[in-house]
Amino acid sequence: MRRKGGLAGGTIDISGLDATVTDALVRVERLDGTVQVARLTPASPSFVVAASPTISEVALTYLKLGVEHILTGYDHLLFLLALIMMVRNVRVVVATVTAFTVAHSITLALAALQVVHVPSPPIEAAIALSIMFVAAEAVRFRRGEKSLTVSYPWIVAFFFGLLHGLGFAGALLEIGLPQSDVPAALFTFNIGVETGQLLFIGAIFAVVQMCERIRLPKLVEQHVQPLVVYGIGSIATFWFFERILAFGI
Repeated sequence: MRRKGGLAGGTIDISGLDATVTDALVRVERLDGTVQVARLTPASPSFVVAASPTISEVALTYLKLGVEHILTGYDHLLFLLALIMMVRNVRVVVATVTAFTVAHSITLALAALQVVHVPSPPIEAAIALSIMFVAAEAVRFRRGEKSLTVSYPWIVAFFFGLLHGLGFAGALLEIGLPQSDVPAALFTFNIGVETGQLLFIGAIFAVVQMCERIRLPKLVEQHVQPLVVYGIGSIATFWFFERILAFGI
């Protein structure tokens, strides 16, 4: 939308949003190539359009968007959960998460900068397939069987991290990158993703430690973990077929 005199200082409001349970993402693109992105909610259905943002404002906006994206990206979180369920010590957890981080940072940057382009539907289906794979590997791990994933989880994390990075990039491209501050937006979005990822992993370990303190490890090991693993696999299978059907073939 263009407005004579500009939009700076004006208020954008979505009428009726306060009567719903839906959030809306509003993107304002200025003539100088800068972008303002705001998430409107039923509790806060309007925002004031600012003048061209400073680089620090751009960084803060995309940092928040990165955190929000990963914490609402349930497919990415389930992949990480299934993967770390096969890891028994902190050193391997660090190596696995680092490999996943490095890999998705590479493809996120390449895809966001449009160096590579892969259509979103097959990427989303492949991400669901990757979750099915690690869930099946977690079942094998529980049975005491050996596999590449069990022995070298960081290799699998790196390989599938490349795939998940393309998924992150798809979300980032939908939001848009400010042409004047692309490096800052890209870097801080990725930092936001990593921050959200570490918060999730930290929460998982906090729950595990709590179970150990109240002496429930056997209950968790024998009953809760199998339910979680099969639940992850079932959800991923549903997502896979749902996303395949979205191809329209």
